[in-house]
Amino acid sequence: MTTRRLAAIIAADVAGYSRLMHADEEGTHAAFIAIMTGAVEPAIAQHVGRIVKNTGDGFISEFPSAVEAVRCAVQFQDTITRGSAGNPTAPQLRLRVGINLSDVIIEPHDIFGDGVNIAARLEGLAEPGGILISAAVHEQVRGRIPCRFEDLGEQQVRNIAAPVRVYRVLPAAESAQAPALQDGRARLSIAVLPFLNLSQDGDLDYVVDGIVDNLITDLSRALPGSFVISRSTAFTYKGRHVPIRQIGEELGVRYILEGSVRADAARLRVDARLIDARTEEHLWAERFDKERRDILQVQDEIVARLSRSIGVEMVRNEGRRCRSQGGKREDAVDLVMRGNAVATDLSRKERAAEAVALFTRALELDPDNVDAMVGIASTRIYQIVNHYQTEGREALLDEAQALIERAMGLAADHIGVLRAHAVLLGGTP
Repeated sequence: MTTRRLAAIIAADVAGYSRLMHADEEGTHAAFIAIMTGAVEPAIAQHVGRIVKNTGDGFISEFPSAVEAVRCAVQFQDTITRGSAGNPTAPQLRLRVGINLSDVIIEPHDIFGDGVNIAARLEGLAEPGGILISAAVHEQVRGRIPCRFEDLGEQQVRNIAAPVRVYRVLPAAESAQAPALQDGRARLSIAVLPFLNLSQDGDLDYVVDGIVDNLITDLSRALPGSFVISRSTAFTYKGRHVPIRQIGEELGVRYILEGSVRADAARLRVDARLIDARTEEHLWAERFDKERRDILQVQDEIVARLSRSIGVEMVRNEGRRCRSQGGKREDAVDLVMRGNAVATDLSRKERAAEAVALFTRALELDPDNVDAMVGIASTRIYQIVNHYQTEGREALLDEAQALIERAMGLAADHIGVLRAHAVLLGGTP
């Protein structure tokens, strides 16, 4: 039986790939692998998509949401552009991207239909580094993402009978996707390096690598707007002694997590360190010493505690950095970072009020900032549950519900939105 579903399709390829390969085969191939593992694959995973197939110099991917597909494309195009600027001697690869929304035929390793063909035709019309979308996608994303759109009118494309109305995506001056520092690195960007096995026990390698694998997955899910280097890229550093600053520059990340595991017959000890990749300053360190019972249960417990602690420390550090700027470059993303940093400790009602004030200012600057909406809603619920607010509780609850509903309309799959909605319905964060 044929399986069909509505999907947003991204078709992408490298502009001038044959010319680049002719000039430098090995350099071009290495640059292509770098942008796929360092920019494209993390963005697709973060926005709940999947790569359906690779096409030699490009790929086809599908998403359950047109909004997430466009956000993903904007994010990886921006990451590739910033990475190229930071490494001018490498081959300068630029992706052309086309996005369409259509009912398609689904198979395990491919998708079929006119909708896929239209996405591929749009990709062929796009300029290097550009993104073109169909009218069907434009209808879903306008007003829901911080981008502008240029109407290119109806275009006749090969092997498609009816003309296709096409829009060019023009990123806004300020984008919430992977916001960059002055050196071009995303604020919440991290590489989790392979942990060292200090036990002289090769049989423990699977546990050590499993901790890193699960950490990469958990951090990608737990930190909205984060940029987490993929496992395949991070593990290229396994067994190598490379300076932290060099790794940060090569991968374009702000933070590095390194660690080690030591075990005997009775206990398992894990040491982890969070490091600023630019300064090599140790920001945080933790040791977990657990009985070696059910090894997988212990592994899951350690990973859960690590991912939570790392996320909190990264947010706090970025909050301190934004606050230290003294308002000289205050934008919505900075304010959200500061609000999240305050919200990591709401032990006093004054802290909750401070967090709400920061998120509110962010929302005034960027009315569609989903993270600001989630921040206000979550803090309001916390104020109610902890009796920080004794009057007007119904009004606060209504405000939280309205913000969560609005955020769901903009980004239904956003992990922060899902978490806030669960709390609103009586679940746990």
